[in-house]
Amino acid sequence: MGVIRAASEPAGVTPLPVRRPLADSAVLGTALFVFTEVMLFAGFISAFGIVRDTALPGAWPPPGSPRLPFERTMLNTAALLASGVALWVAGRRFRGSSPEKARDWTALALALGAFFVLAQGAEWLALIREGLTLRSSQLGSFFYTIVGAHALHALVAILFLALAWRAMIAGRLTAGRFAAVRLFWYFVVLVWPVLYWRVYR
Repeated sequence: MGVIRAASEPAGVTPLPVRRPLADSAVLGTALFVFTEVMLFAGFISAFGIVRDTALPGAWPPPGSPRLPFERTMLNTAALLASGVALWVAGRRFRGSSPEKARDWTALALALGAFFVLAQGAEWLALIREGLTLRSSQLGSFFYTIVGAHALHALVAILFLALAWRAMIAGRLTAGRFAAVRLFWYFVVLVWPVLYWRVYR
């Protein structure tokens, strides 16, 4: 908190304090939102773990349920993690001496994120054809709830990332807004390996 003193202000008068705004309300708001979403997914994973670990021997996965494509989903996971790295590089370029290069790295992150969502959608269609639905078993209910919640977050994050990319091209993107978008995308990227490991194996 600084002070302002007018040129003609008497020496004995105490200057009025000047309040500085928060560094960036967008980043703070996003951080609070991310914290609540971490708790949401922690609840999902805890409930899933309890049901799976307390199932009778041979009862999990439920009989007739298709095997979740653990190996095939590694490619989707790698693409999502690579998008996080690309966005991290974009953030460095945006703050550094070559902000114009941030556009290419942001576009790469956007493309990899879109690939992840489309690949997950194709995976869902294959599992539905194999009989795994929201109502087919507890596995189906947990799978589509947990992975579906993540997919929804990924779609929203991709939308924000696309809007940030357009603003970047137009020269209207602020550092605070880009930092908030990156924080949200990092959450989407980093929570996925936990979900993937806990749900698919």
